[in-house]
Amino acid sequence: MIIKEKTVEAMNTQIVSEFTASAQYIAIAVYFDEEGLPELAGFFYRQSEEERDHAMKFVRFLLEVGAKPIIPAIANLRNEFSSAADAVGFALEQEKRVTHQIAHLVSIAQGEGDHTCANFLQWFVTEQVEEVSSMTALLQTIQHAGGALLLVEDYVRRRMSGGTVEEGGEE
Repeated sequence: MIIKEKTVEAMNTQIVSEFTASAQYIAIAVYFDEEGLPELAGFFYRQSEEERDHAMKFVRFLLEVGAKPIIPAIANLRNEFSSAADAVGFALEQEKRVTHQIAHLVSIAQGEGDHTCANFLQWFVTEQVEEVSSMTALLQTIQHAGGALLLVEDYVRRRMSGGTVEEGGEE
């Protein structure tokens, strides 16, 4: 194994967080589906896939460096939300928590002199800036819409659907 054991343990803990986030985003997507908001539901289904991909990046990396990834059981998830703002606010808090976890992972890798892991983690540092920013923007949009969730649906379709309209661009 070419990385430090302490870093492997921390990365296995992060795998738990990423798979849990993936499942939690499905629960949020289901909430929006039940509310008849397909764009918001689709956004969170895509977020779920992205979090699963993040978990798999850790799994593949650990295998590449000769370490054993541990695939976790998923803890109980939150399945009830009182409003769109509640659901997205919960997702934002989750992203902030993951941001702190990634920063902690980087600190462990640097503290161990584990440059291989520190280098690998830089992608996640950048990714978390994007994740917190997009979730913050979505929550602000919901708050500004004042309950007009069809406006939020349009915003998500135009700005967050995965790439047909670039940031600041026109349709």
